[in-house]
Amino acid sequence: MKVLSRAFYITLLFFTALGVSYAKESPTTVDGAKTVNATEAKALFDKGVLFVDVRSNKDWAAGRIPDAVHIELKKVFSEATLGKEVKKADPVVFYCNGVSCMRSSKASKKAVGWGFTNIYYYRLGYPDWKAAGYPTE
Repeated sequence: MKVLSRAFYITLLFFTALGVSYAKESPTTVDGAKTVNATEAKALFDKGVLFVDVRSNKDWAAGRIPDAVHIELKKVFSEATLGKEVKKADPVVFYCNGVSCMRSSKASKKAVGWGFTNIYYYRLGYPDWKAAGYPTE
C-alpha cells in the first residue's frame, strides 16, 4: 500500500509540475481588435470610451476601473448584453486580469464575430492599470 501511495504522489507531483510549466497565456492579439497598453487604455478612458470588465463577480467586487460596465463572460456576456451598452460601431475596451486571464481575448473575439467594429483588447488588464497608478474603485 505504501508503494502505491508513493507512486501516486510522485505522479501527482509530476502532473502538477507539468501543469505549471504549460500554463496558458492570453494571446497577444485578437483578429479584428486593437491590442492596447496601459497608456493607450488610459487615453481611451480619458476620452470616455466604455470599458467592459468581463471578470468574475468576485474579481469585480474586489476592484475595477471606474465607470466600467461589468458583463461577466461565462454567464452573462452575449451580443444582446453587449448591445445594451454600446453600438456596434462605438469603441469599447475589454479587460480582465492580465496575461493569465483569457476572458478579455474571448470577449474581444466574440464581439468582433458579432460585428462590433471598434474593439480594443486590453490584454494586461486590471493588474496593469492598477500598477500604473490609474484610478480604481
